[in-house]
Amino acid sequence: MGRRFKHPANIITSFRIAASLAIPFVQVFGIPFWILYGFSGVTDIADGYVARKTRSESRGGAMLDSIADLVFVAVCLVKILPGIGIERWLWLWLAVIVLLKLANIAYGLVFKHRLIMPHTFANKLTGGLLFLLPMAIQWIPVTVPAIIVCSVATFAAVQEGRFIKME
Repeated sequence: MGRRFKHPANIITSFRIAASLAIPFVQVFGIPFWILYGFSGVTDIADGYVARKTRSESRGGAMLDSIADLVFVAVCLVKILPGIGIERWLWLWLAVIVLLKLANIAYGLVFKHRLIMPHTFANKLTGGLLFLLPMAIQWIPVTVPAIIVCSVATFAAVQEGRFIKME
């Protein structure tokens, strides 16, 4: 194991990945789901805080954090979306966002020769809103919060693409 993975922040991030990977094996919206979900959210906040406080911020740590975010979002999408009845137009919007994010990754790899996943404010806001989404849909129809999240996510993906091209 590389030295960078021994930093407390990276250990916390690794626990987030493990918790995220456990989510598919529990009942959606059951107590174990919310425990794993909440733990993943808390560790997402904690790893950055710990990295800054221990002065162990690194490109590798930021990449591990982005990978953990992708794992968490992908697992939650696969676990939650099938059971909530999303309209076709919303599925298409989600597909466009995913394609934009994939295009950004591909652009960075092809033209910048590295994986670039900027930690912009818009990306962080998207992550926060995505985290709140499953809680919101317990009380209000999914369309309302989904429009908000998708709007911010679309802006974040476009902004991210611009930042990658300018880098």
